[in-house]
Amino acid sequence: MDLLVISNIVLWIGFIIMVLVNLALARQVGVLYERVAPAGALMMNQTLSVGDSAPELSLSTLSGDVEVVGKVQDEKSQLVFFLSPDCPVCNELTPALKSAARAEASWLRVVLASDGEEQDHSAYVKRKGLDEFPYVVSELLGKTYGVSKLPYAVLIDEQGQIASMGIINSREHLDSLFEAKERKVASIQDYMSRREASQYVEADKA
Repeated sequence: MDLLVISNIVLWIGFIIMVLVNLALARQVGVLYERVAPAGALMMNQTLSVGDSAPELSLSTLSGDVEVVGKVQDEKSQLVFFLSPDCPVCNELTPALKSAARAEASWLRVVLASDGEEQDHSAYVKRKGLDEFPYVVSELLGKTYGVSKLPYAVLIDEQGQIASMGIINSREHLDSLFEAKERKVASIQDYMSRREASQYVEADKA
């Protein structure tokens, strides 16, 4: 009887230890995820590079106007945001995109771009309240700008050059394009890499 009680106690102690170990591992996984999470939008573009002159394409918008993508207008930068009605992340990001466009309106012009059937996009614009933005439907535009995944954004500066670009999965990624332009780096990852490299150099000198 005593042995049975002791064995049960040992089993319970072992069970409690396993639970505590699993909780500790879960916490460490969370910490690790935060450390390796992308600091900004990933570029992933084999067609264009930051600093290149933006290709100019004259395209018709859904409203019937003409939008020249890549051309400087009103001395403002141009954010070309590639999206799709069938893209869940794109749908989640539209409120953040509209908020960013309003916040940065003094220096930024936003153009939405996609491909497919125009009637699908017209319904999408009404459903998501995107009437305030020029919206172009052009497969050629996506190919010209090397877009392979959505949502994707290209920021063109006031001189008509590619300032930053990348896959956009959050408002933070969108803001990272603006930050990269301001710091004159290809991406936030590039900025972080340069900063780490400079820290290593300073450490070696010390």
